[in-house]
Amino acid sequence: MRSRDDEALAQVAVTALTGQLALAPKPGLPDPRDLGARVTRRDHGTLRWSAKALTPGLAAMAAAARRTGEPTPGLRGELGAIGRCAEHSVHLAGGGHRGALWTLGLLVAAAALDPRAGARDVASTAKRIAAHTDKRAPRRPSRGSSVSAQYGAAGARGEARAGFPHVRRALAALATARAAGATEDQARLDALLTVMSTLQDTELLYTAGPMGLRHVQAGARAVLEAGGTYTEAGAQALAALDADLHARAWSPRGSAGLLAGALFLDALPVTARARAA
Repeated sequence: MRSRDDEALAQVAVTALTGQLALAPKPGLPDPRDLGARVTRRDHGTLRWSAKALTPGLAAMAAAARRTGEPTPGLRGELGAIGRCAEHSVHLAGGGHRGALWTLGLLVAAAALDPRAGARDVASTAKRIAAHTDKRAPRRPSRGSSVSAQYGAAGARGEARAGFPHVRRALAALATARAAGATEDQARLDALLTVMSTLQDTELLYTAGPMGLRHVQAGARAVLEAGGTYTEAGAQALAALDADLHARAWSPRGSAGLLAGALFLDALPVTARARAA
């Protein structure tokens, strides 16, 4: 049985995901301008709708973690089963968000295990959950796992088993940009670009190869080195990168899912204070 706190964690996660979707301009990614439909084949409205279909599955993951009480192999298996059901529900609602579901599912479960934990501790607990093998997972290789094996990229599983280092970097970038006077949207875009600048995004490796991945990473670094999106030079570099990736039909989807994870962790202290009040 799910509790009110389980539902609240799921809602925070979905809000983080829809908050990521609302950002613009996101280079190569769907945003309110719907430019990403040319890359993802799904428009912004459909992605927002299907994001909300994650709510029951994420709440069930939180409930499973709360009931289990420890990051055990059994919990990992249960999260995998819930995740596959949630993927089906999202597919019926329009599709998308597979990478975000993996990231947010683990982080929601970790947050449910210790509602008082801070962002770094939640990421560490998620790492302990991800270290276990889901013995009931389908044996057929996914596109992401095939690309990871081909190029030696960490992939989504490697990111989780390392304790979500790119989620933590995005959190640090958020804090830095806010302290520098950036707007919230500018801070979030800087966090996205921070992830893009170093992530071995398996989606990009699949569509663009290693050279394409390095091209995208260099473009993201150029925006940050120009001062970030809250400077005139940085905004111009962002516009150039945005036009370039859409023209090439390259989509750094892995970075988007990790930004959603960072926004979820960023909201946790606020959520905790609200419960305490």
